[in-house]
Amino acid sequence: MPDAFWLYFPDYFFAAVYFIFGAMIGSFLNVCIHRMPLEQSLSHPPSHCPHCDYSIPWYLNIPILAWIKLQGRCANCQAPISLRYPAIELLTGLAFLACWLAFRPDALMAAILCLVMAGFITATFIDIDHQIIPDEITLGGMVAGVACSLIAPQLHGTESRLDALLTSLIGLGVGFGAVWAIVLLGKLFLGKQVFDVEEGEQLVFTDEALIFSDGEMPYEDIFYRKSDTIRFHASRVELIDRCYIDTDVSLTMDKLTIGNASFDPEAVSQMVVDTREITIPREAMGFGDVKFMGAIGAFLGWQATVFTLASSALFGSVIGVGAMFIKKDSAAARLPYGPFIALGATVWIFGGDRLWDAWLKLAMPVSP
Repeated sequence: MPDAFWLYFPDYFFAAVYFIFGAMIGSFLNVCIHRMPLEQSLSHPPSHCPHCDYSIPWYLNIPILAWIKLQGRCANCQAPISLRYPAIELLTGLAFLACWLAFRPDALMAAILCLVMAGFITATFIDIDHQIIPDEITLGGMVAGVACSLIAPQLHGTESRLDALLTSLIGLGVGFGAVWAIVLLGKLFLGKQVFDVEEGEQLVFTDEALIFSDGEMPYEDIFYRKSDTIRFHASRVELIDRCYIDTDVSLTMDKLTIGNASFDPEAVSQMVVDTREITIPREAMGFGDVKFMGAIGAFLGWQATVFTLASSALFGSVIGVGAMFIKKDSAAARLPYGPFIALGATVWIFGGDRLWDAWLKLAMPVSP
């Protein structure tokens, strides 16, 4: 059987192709990261300046180089363009280049893993910005992972499509199931934090924070998912223009409920309450992380999900503790977990299987 045609090209040629194509995909990922959480079209309107609506021509939309040429400013209104745009383009280009260098000359394997890396980058930055991972990435990733396993069974180290399909489905199930179990346990043991309030102490809800007698808790430290809810029973609730006695109260990002009355939290500048106990939301992971791990398992197999789960916990612990030490507050610890999952899976792709084999040899040495 003749060699694949790309074997006749020097390595640096395809290295350049993968990097350039990756940077171009990175430009599209910037659009996905901005628009997907807002449920906006990815194709319309075309790329434009958010400050002056200037439609960006193609020659000013060249990845990385255009930002350098424009010195990080809009060509029309001179508004600053975030450094993150070229950074994501560069990161994606390097990720695609790494896939080619690690898996050449198997172009199909490299291409599929480029797709995986693009999903990781998109999920990471959306999760950082919005604490969500869209279903297009997670559920779509599950379907794509199973399909790609049939197309390229070498993803799972086999030539049999049936074996690859079974491995993909098992990986999906293990990834989804393991993290779902963690979420359920997290909700059981960490899903809420109850604070006792001293008799005579009043809690004050402002438009920015919940204030205790000995400190305050900014809402950004409490609400990082729409489902997060503060709950308590109050003997007295005082608003600017009214008062409630002996009633249940709940507060989310979008809704304040006092008894049977509902309010827009942004319309309530201050609320003073008398209560003896208040429940603050706290969760281990979100359901988006569950689906994200399922997608990783579909692409990479069950061993990858186990490795990713363990390594992401390690990365999250180290970075979380470091952030808390540097910033000296709890907000530093409220980091989304999706980026650590993506990081752990990336380590697996580029060598985690060898770490796995080394660990198995240490854990279960073969007798001579």
